[in-house]
Amino acid sequence: MASRLLNPRATLPIAATILLTGLLTPSGATETPRADAAGKAPRDAEIARMVDDVSARNIERIIGKLASFGTRHTLSSQDDPQRGIGAARDWLYDEFSAIAARSGGRMTVAKQSFVQPVSPRIPEPTVITNVVATLRGTQPASAGRTYVVSGHYDSRCSDVMNVTCDAPGANDDASGVAVSLEAARVMATRTFDATVVFMAVAGEEQGLYGATHYAEQAKQGNVNIQGMLTNDIVGSADGENGRAPDAVRVFSEGVPTSETPAQAATRQSVGGENDGVSRQLARFVRDAAEAYARPMDAMLIYRRDRYLRGGDHIPFLQRGYPAIRFTEVHEDYRHQHQDVRVEDGVQYGDLTEFVEHAYTARVTRVNVASLAALARAPEAPRGTGIRTTRLTNDTDLRWDAGAEPDIAGYEVVWRDTTEPLWTHSRFVGNVTAYTVEGKSKDNFQFGVRAVDSAGHRSPVSYPLPVS
Repeated sequence: MASRLLNPRATLPIAATILLTGLLTPSGATETPRADAAGKAPRDAEIARMVDDVSARNIERIIGKLASFGTRHTLSSQDDPQRGIGAARDWLYDEFSAIAARSGGRMTVAKQSFVQPVSPRIPEPTVITNVVATLRGTQPASAGRTYVVSGHYDSRCSDVMNVTCDAPGANDDASGVAVSLEAARVMATRTFDATVVFMAVAGEEQGLYGATHYAEQAKQGNVNIQGMLTNDIVGSADGENGRAPDAVRVFSEGVPTSETPAQAATRQSVGGENDGVSRQLARFVRDAAEAYARPMDAMLIYRRDRYLRGGDHIPFLQRGYPAIRFTEVHEDYRHQHQDVRVEDGVQYGDLTEFVEHAYTARVTRVNVASLAALARAPEAPRGTGIRTTRLTNDTDLRWDAGAEPDIAGYEVVWRDTTEPLWTHSRFVGNVTAYTVEGKSKDNFQFGVRAVDSAGHRSPVSYPLPVS
């Protein structure tokens, strides 16, 4: 319960629970697919088992091994088998490959290498390598839809250009890599409608280069990335401001980084600054955590990232992909970007002794629940619009029919314009238009989500004005 006190949003009304469980509003309510007599949608038992399978002991092993390479600086040795980023790269590739061997051929692993030209933190052309494991979806209509989870395996000490110093990088960001690797282990033997990519990227500390390369290649290849989750500094519940063992911050932007002037004009006219695709993804993650990873609180932070810092989700945002960042609630800057040393009796440095493996495991469970729920749900409806051709106190919505064969129908959701979370939902059947009678589009924010026959719900699609 400690996290509830730390996060006032966690005590928001049962309205959030209404949305999560699928309870319907009394007015115009209809039966929700796979709901019990109380209107509560069932949990996916297989997702619950995945969450339970996350191992804190395995996470401890991963973080300890990555820290043992001494430094993982992007400019460190690429051919020393014991020390440097090359040794870490090869170990990660072997770990992902061993996991893929148990996937029945559905997971493939690759080293995505490229040469980064000279830049402010790259003094000479340098090979940077991402380790990428791809678990292909099994539903033909959904297999191209992709979700990405990532941590960065490079590390640094106080001087970002110091290549030889010890930089164990246990929290920043062996912890995030452990989330990605452990999620791959848990999910590899299961099947999903959509594709899930598990990554360990390099070059983050030098300028987000690994993530930028992957995102740009995906954009050029028209990859349909519907959600990117980066985990960066998720290794400790302790910080300089206190302790939060049952909470992790989820950063999401409201106004899209990639917004065009025309899109900005539309957003300003409808008041959609709190309803970008990344914010809908964050709300979905919060609901998944509530359903499968309690007491862990996915603590929504309505901001792209922390002050003076940036993470690997940003290159995805710049290319129009929904992306969010996980980071522990209370950071300790004595154990980030610091030379390993004792000064005035205080231990500095990003050492394994300051990482809590049980906490990182809880963050991993939130990630696994979110990825599994996303990849088993239908895609968020496309072409979602709110009709503006007539003055009325009703709200007319429309959307395109989804391609998935198991779609049972759609839910309309809404909230007061001042509410941070969706508070009401109504299943409206397998239709592509619906009028919410007696509720004015001027007074509420609306959205639509798809529901399949098993009760899985997509993220919400926010409507734009249509004629």
